[in-house]
Amino acid sequence: MNYISIRVSTLRGDQKINFNTYVKLNEKHILYIRRGDSFEGERLQRFKEKKVKKLFILMEDEQSYLSYLQKNIEMAYDNKSGKDIGTRAEIIQGSQQSNAEEVFENPENAISYNYAKDAAGKYVSFIMSNAEGINAVMNIENTDKNIAHHGVIVSTLAIALAQKLGLTDEKRVQLLTLGSLLHDFGHHSSSLNLIQPIDKMTPADLDLWKKHPKAGADRVSDKKHFDQAVINIISQHEETSNGLGPLGMHEKEIDPLALIVSSANAMDRIMTYEGIPKADAAKTLMLNHVGRHPLQHLQILGEIIKGL
Repeated sequence: MNYISIRVSTLRGDQKINFNTYVKLNEKHILYIRRGDSFEGERLQRFKEKKVKKLFILMEDEQSYLSYLQKNIEMAYDNKSGKDIGTRAEIIQGSQQSNAEEVFENPENAISYNYAKDAAGKYVSFIMSNAEGINAVMNIENTDKNIAHHGVIVSTLAIALAQKLGLTDEKRVQLLTLGSLLHDFGHHSSSLNLIQPIDKMTPADLDLWKKHPKAGADRVSDKKHFDQAVINIISQHEETSNGLGPLGMHEKEIDPLALIVSSANAMDRIMTYEGIPKADAAKTLMLNHVGRHPLQHLQILGEIIKGL
């Protein structure tokens, strides 16, 4: 039998699947979940804890899988679907994470990039039109510290921050969202242990960390389908107002979209990778990052986090 891989991050929500799924053990495909069941609840949690990113289906079931995805996504983005915001947010978060993973793994594929770009626009509409959407997405725990999941959180914070700052240009907010989603491209193939404070890193780890923005940007700079704004965000997302980022850029030199992502990234980094509880994140960001990011950004992000 012929099998194809599917991303665990796409298997969200309470919709029953119409295909069998398999895990691969010792080069053998073992039936894991039968058609007619769903992927909600503890199963997904176990996958995340074990850092399982892909399952398998029979090649003959590919169309059934694609139909499942389309039905899930259409329902999740439909404000009149009747589904609770938690279920909808879970599906949308998983879809955004999957889009990021696909671009990370296949940056030369223009179709994957443009699909992620279109989906970023839909995500902006979802966040801006659903007051509870931010909370629902932010409360999906990044159990396995996945960089694509981190990208979804950063994009969520960036949209909320941009909205508060009065950024209304739809195209720019779409690119801000896509850039946020892909900002850590340079970490995709890196050996760096991200689960540690930057100021506690060894010299070797710190060197890797400093190189990741440029490494990510260099990886995609020759791809004509990548928007320059997205490349700028990847390259500059660790830059700070005081010029202490990897490239030494000061606030006035940083792409305004990258500046927003830098602030949003700092907020989620302390929560996801440094273990600061949400309840303490706003205070920690203000104390430890004052001078590194615009004060208005820190204040707005603090308000957003306190509202979770």
